[in-house]
This record gives sequence, C-alpha cells and structure tokens, in this order.
Amino acid sequence: METKKENPIKGLITLGVVSVLVIVLLFSAVYQIDAGQRGVLLTFGNPDMNAKAEGLHFKIPFIQNVVKMDIKTQKYEAEASAASKDLQTVTSKIATNYHLTPDSVPMLYKEIGINYQERVIQPLEQEIVKATTAKFTAEELITKREEVRLDIKNTLHERLALRGIIVEEVSIVNFDFSPSFNAAIEAKVTSLQLKLKADNDLQRIMVEAEQRVTQAKGESEAIAIQAQAINSQGGRDYVQLQAINKWDGVLPKITGGATPFISLGNSTI
Repeated sequence: METKKENPIKGLITLGVVSVLVIVLLFSAVYQIDAGQRGVLLTFGNPDMNAKAEGLHFKIPFIQNVVKMDIKTQKYEAEASAASKDLQTVTSKIATNYHLTPDSVPMLYKEIGINYQERVIQPLEQEIVKATTAKFTAEELITKREEVRLDIKNTLHERLALRGIIVEEVSIVNFDFSPSFNAAIEAKVTSLQLKLKADNDLQRIMVEAEQRVTQAKGESEAIAIQAQAINSQGGRDYVQLQAINKWDGVLPKITGGATPFISLGNSTI
C-alpha cells in the first residue's frame, strides 16, 4: 500500500524535472542577435564563417554557442610618445572612430578574438603615429596639424581595412611637448606679438605724418591764394574776399539815405 502511494509522487517529480529540462533545452537552442551586432556561431569552438545577422536563431544546446560582436561605430583613444624630425619628444593623444565590416567578423574572431583593440588597433596606431611624427618638425606638427592628421588617418585606414576594421575618422586630441620647447614657442609668440605692435605703431606714425604733410600743404596753398589775392588789383580782391567771409548775411540798418555797401573802385560790397 505504501509503495503505491509513493509512485504517483515520484511520477510527478520526474515529470517536473523533465519539463524543466525541456524548457532549459528550448531556451538554450534559441539566441538573439541585437541591432548593430553580428554573431559568430561556434561548434566545439570552431567558428562558422557566415556571420549571424540581427534576429532569432537556433543552435544545438551544449554543442554550439554564440559570440556576439559589435559592428556599430566605436571609439579608441590612446597616447603615443615619439620623436619629431628635429628630435623633440612629442606625446600625441589620438582618437580613432571605426567599425567592423559585418562579413569580416567571423574571420576577425578566428584570427584575433574579441580583444582586437589591444592586439591590432593599439600597436598599429602607435607605429603609425611614431612614423608620421618623425616626418615633421615639432613646429610643423602645430602649423601643419591637418596634414599630420590626414597622414595618420589614411595610413591607419589602409592597414586596418585588411582586417575588416574600417577607420571612419582620426582626431588629434592633443600634442604635448617638452617644457623647454613650450618655453621656446611662448618666447617666439611673444616676439611676434611685439613685432606686430611695433609695425602697427610705425604704420600709425606714418599715417599721422602723412596727414600733417597734407594739412601743411593745404595751409600753404591757402596762404598762396590769399597772397595772390592781396597782390591782385592793389589788394581789392583780397579785401572783398575777407568781407564776404566775415559777412553774416544781414544787411546793416542805416538811415538817412546812406548806401549799406562798401565801394572799392568798380566793385561794390
């Protein structure tokens, strides 16, 4: 009698265990690749060379597993120390935006793994930055910054594309030079500023001198005209000119029949 009572309980336990295992197996057989990702399906560690796209997929539980890799734009930023063409020590901070090509993800995982930043991007960027820095003097790294940036970007793009890593943009965040070079640059800038101020002062003095010459010339011509007026017709033209200049436009009020004009020979004022 006791044995018969125990059998139903054992049956329920067994059914429960089996149900749980089935559910676990079902969930283990399904996986999802999110947007901006690609999946690498591994069978006993061997990667399938066809990248799995976004959506739901099936795999064999306990035999296959999936590695998800990001194909969205990513950023890698690092510093690199190098010597310039004139042997100045330069520390460059470079930021690189890149993405993985979807079809290259399985091969990249197979050959490098998921740590491709440390294994590929970092050493290659260090090498390229050092090689590019050596082409320019320390001063040219500042004055030709855009040319330096494009040189780094183009070389890095060419080399990383072979791995399926596409460089979108490279930015030079900062150039850091030795204290002695910074002091020399500051002294040069100060010297240029002083020279510019001296040039501006000289230009101002020249303009003011030219203005004074022009003014003196004008005054000289005015005096010459006045002298000519004094000398012409015994000075009558000059007197007339002065009278006209000083007249306020109001006729004098004179009674008794006097004429309110000044008569000089044939001219009347």
